[in-house]
Amino acid sequence: MLAWEKLKESFISVIPVIILVSLLQFALPQLRHDYPAFVLGGILLILGLGIFLVGTELSIVPVGQKTGAALTARRSLALMLGVAFVVGFLATVAEPDVQVLADQVASVDTSVSSSNLILIIGLGVGFFVAVATLRSVLRISLVKLLTAFYLLVFICAYLTHPAFLGVAFDAGGATTGPLTVPFIMTLGIGVASTYSRDSHSGDLSFGFIGLASIGPILSVLILGILLKDNQMTQASQAASEALPLWEHFLQLIPEVAHEVFMALTPLVVLFVLFQLFLLHMPPMQVARMIVGLIYTFLGIVLFFIGVKGGFIPMGTTLGKTLALHPWSLVPMGLLLGAVVVCAEPAVWVLNEQVEQVSGGHIKRRLMLFSLSLGVACAVGLAMLRYLLNLDLLYILVIGYIITFSLTRFCPPMFTAIAFDSGGVASGPMASSFILSFTLGVSSALQSGSAGEAFGVIALIAMTPLIAIQILGILYAHKERAALSRQQARAKELHKDTL
Repeated sequence: MLAWEKLKESFISVIPVIILVSLLQFALPQLRHDYPAFVLGGILLILGLGIFLVGTELSIVPVGQKTGAALTARRSLALMLGVAFVVGFLATVAEPDVQVLADQVASVDTSVSSSNLILIIGLGVGFFVAVATLRSVLRISLVKLLTAFYLLVFICAYLTHPAFLGVAFDAGGATTGPLTVPFIMTLGIGVASTYSRDSHSGDLSFGFIGLASIGPILSVLILGILLKDNQMTQASQAASEALPLWEHFLQLIPEVAHEVFMALTPLVVLFVLFQLFLLHMPPMQVARMIVGLIYTFLGIVLFFIGVKGGFIPMGTTLGKTLALHPWSLVPMGLLLGAVVVCAEPAVWVLNEQVEQVSGGHIKRRLMLFSLSLGVACAVGLAMLRYLLNLDLLYILVIGYIITFSLTRFCPPMFTAIAFDSGGVASGPMASSFILSFTLGVSSALQSGSAGEAFGVIALIAMTPLIAIQILGILYAHKERAALSRQQARAKELHKDTL
């Protein structure tokens, strides 16, 4: 039953993109060469994502919940922060979205290897998961923390090498994918529920992902400052050898399996240590966790084969093809953004948890509509940026000024949800299909250097911050109006009784 539910979730996630490209290939003959590989890649993506979600449900999520409960029971702040750092680091290293982004960066820029970039991003996430844990324990204002750290982010953004700017902000969005989100969110909710016993516990339950997203931005920006004087070298685009369809996918298996095995091994070691020294789960639960890890491994392997073999080539071809018709880029960006956010599995996880924590007051459909509108604007803005050669830093500065201005009027819980939403909106579809699409557009338009082609995931992670906070302000206004009407009716009833 669980497997069928997760396969259905992954099918709903991927099928909108497949349908859209299937319709486009009738109007754009250039897509037909990559279309069979794209369809097969989509099937592998559905199977892989479904199996992967089953694996996380059997292993990652329960371990995250049990770890959060066990750590808070120990009441050792040093232990809690140390484990939070290790969990954030290892979950990020194993995150499919991060590996996809690192491979994309390495494919257009040879200054930093993909493995080094993953290591740097993991360190950043680990540090800020520890910061988020400390914030819940000490009950520090989320808005104050976000303001301080984003001020530091933009100081570093001004000082860094321009080629690292888009990569850094894209890394902040890509880290919060289907593996990292469940683990971090369950850990955060567990810590918040233990250390906050009042009505504001919901405020502390969210914000972990928003803070964790800052880590990779800062770490990559600092790397760009250190390498500012280095010459950035663009990777040569070697012509791919034409292979039969099945052989094209089969040749990816050894490389992908090795990468996934190396990424998951530290996480497995961590689980073993948790079991020995912290959790002490019974044999049946351990067996269930082992099965879940096997599912996770198989799911990520299939996911990567589908992404590398079908989705990334089609996204690049689509971007290069539509760049020949510049008038179509902004409308297509709006359409792709609206479709893709509905396809992100982590978005559905967050929306469900928001509805539960809010007691049903914040409906999933309203959240999804707000996110869809925000991400559509993000991808459309990315296309406009390429057409008009707009500076990414200026766009981000203006966007975050609006974001932090809204925090003064938005309820704290909605602010925390907004920053979490920005992270989850930029998941597997954004890091694979949308990113390859925008890289194709950028290369065809020859807009800027290789590194400056990045930035679309940064915009996808930013616009929901504005959209969800506007939703929060409207929600608060509606609540105040309803309360005023209720008080007015109570006064009228009181007068009548007199």
